Amino acid sequence: MSQHYQHDVLVIGSGAAGLTLALTLPEHLRIAVLSKGNLANGSTYWAQGGVAAVLDDMDTVESHVDDTLNAGAGLCREDAVRFTVEHSREAIQWLIDQGVPFTRDDQTAREDGGFEFHLTREGGHSHRRIIHAADATGAAIFKTLLEQAKLRANIEMLEQRVAVDLITTRKLDLAGERCLGAYVLNRASGEVDTFGARFVILATGGAAKVYLYTSNPDGACGDGIAMAWRAGCRVGNLEFNQFHPTCLYHPQAKSFLVTEALRGEGALLKLPNGQRFMQRFDARAELAPRDIVARAIDHEMKRLGVDCVYLDISHKPAEFIKEHFPTVYERCLDFGIDITREPIPVVPAAHYTCGGVVVDQSGHTDVPGLYAIGETSFTGLHGANRMASNSLLECFVYARSAAADIMQKLDDVSAPSNLPTWDASQVTDSDEDVIIAHNWDELRRFMWDYVGIVRTNKRLQRAEHRVRLLLDEIDEFYSNYKVSRDLIELRNLAQVAELMIRSAMQRKESRGLHYTLDYPQQLPEAKDTILQPPIYGD
Repeated sequence: MSQHYQHDVLVIGSGAAGLTLALTLPEHLRIAVLSKGNLANGSTYWAQGGVAAVLDDMDTVESHVDDTLNAGAGLCREDAVRFTVEHSREAIQWLIDQGVPFTRDDQTAREDGGFEFHLTREGGHSHRRIIHAADATGAAIFKTLLEQAKLRANIEMLEQRVAVDLITTRKLDLAGERCLGAYVLNRASGEVDTFGARFVILATGGAAKVYLYTSNPDGACGDGIAMAWRAGCRVGNLEFNQFHPTCLYHPQAKSFLVTEALRGEGALLKLPNGQRFMQRFDARAELAPRDIVARAIDHEMKRLGVDCVYLDISHKPAEFIKEHFPTVYERCLDFGIDITREPIPVVPAAHYTCGGVVVDQSGHTDVPGLYAIGETSFTGLHGANRMASNSLLECFVYARSAAADIMQKLDDVSAPSNLPTWDASQVTDSDEDVIIAHNWDELRRFMWDYVGIVRTNKRLQRAEHRVRLLLDEIDEFYSNYKVSRDLIELRNLAQVAELMIRSAMQRKESRGLHYTLDYPQQLPEAKDTILQPPIYGD
């Protein structure tokens, strides 16, 4: 039997952004944090590199801002960049106060007798400003924040809960405009429960699972973006999908990302014959921004007809490699690759969704009471290409900003009441789940082939035609059968794919992560691609 839940704040997503917001809010609020799988299934846990922030006396806010603007290919919103960078130090201090075990630099003693934190450098950054916990920063941050959340009696952590759709006044034909909660599938019971809340936060991550090859965990299905769109929120810049240049290429290695910090510490990209090639594409060579590196690798693979290229750090001392990159070292060793002696086979893979739900500086969407933070959102920070390690920083800064905004509005918002129960009276159990599996596979394949690293008008037109047919098929299936995690994710992913394709078709230039052979030049004026949803019910 379905259940009704009532909270002050409903956080959909249990990664860095969602946990930060929950921990920043006061302890008298009843908070629910939902995870659609196990708590550690999100992208945060697997983030290796670190968090970019202005922490060193030799670094400046202006330098970090300039680097981000340059990487964003003219499309970053400078106010968002400056806001994020200016709040970077306090965000990192908050993480340190929570107990995150960042790696310290034993070589540099401080005046107070302690040790400075070790800072590394990644592509696009002009200074060492990446604070990290060895090469498993995401895991260290996630474990620390989760431990803190479990100590808070007011935070309820719920696993195996898949959000189906948001509940809004518009959807219920009520007066006003507000988000009232969400319908959520309980995978244990198979029932769709009703969650009412004064404030709802989408912290569901990105949509890289829309591509056949991705560094992301299985849950990165664009759930928050699709739900926000259906609720009436604008989305922005969804044509910009970042492909991480270096994912491990091995038949048994699923989605293992080889951190960019390797290149920051001197790793070299090479062809199968051992020849370097990045210097032919950019003066910064291996330290060029990710879009340039990914396109260069894609170009060389297609030019030579090879399955991968190689990332080589074996010229560094073995102890240095093991100390700085223990996760990569051990993981590669599992597949018979000793990175202290031989290069790593790598390929580009979909990694980060730079666009998302349009929000303001407080993470607030177009629908009152609804927030989007982290990779789900479009703040304007990343522009046409996200600079390495700015994404986790965005999670912390905007989660804290959203929490502050919620605290200001607490007295003005009452709890929703009498929300209707999910109606499953007109649907039956599916005996055709093969359709879901087939559509899922087809969607990811044509997105990879037609809306990937290099695009053309014809490829996008083919993708648009096919995704609309898929949406019709999925909608019919959704209307007749009981929901499951696979169906919910397929529905959301197909919707986000359609938005990505529409966004790409509107951009008549090549800029940052959007590269098209039909419009290879960059236009003189940079403009965001903003899509406006139809009025509910149209």
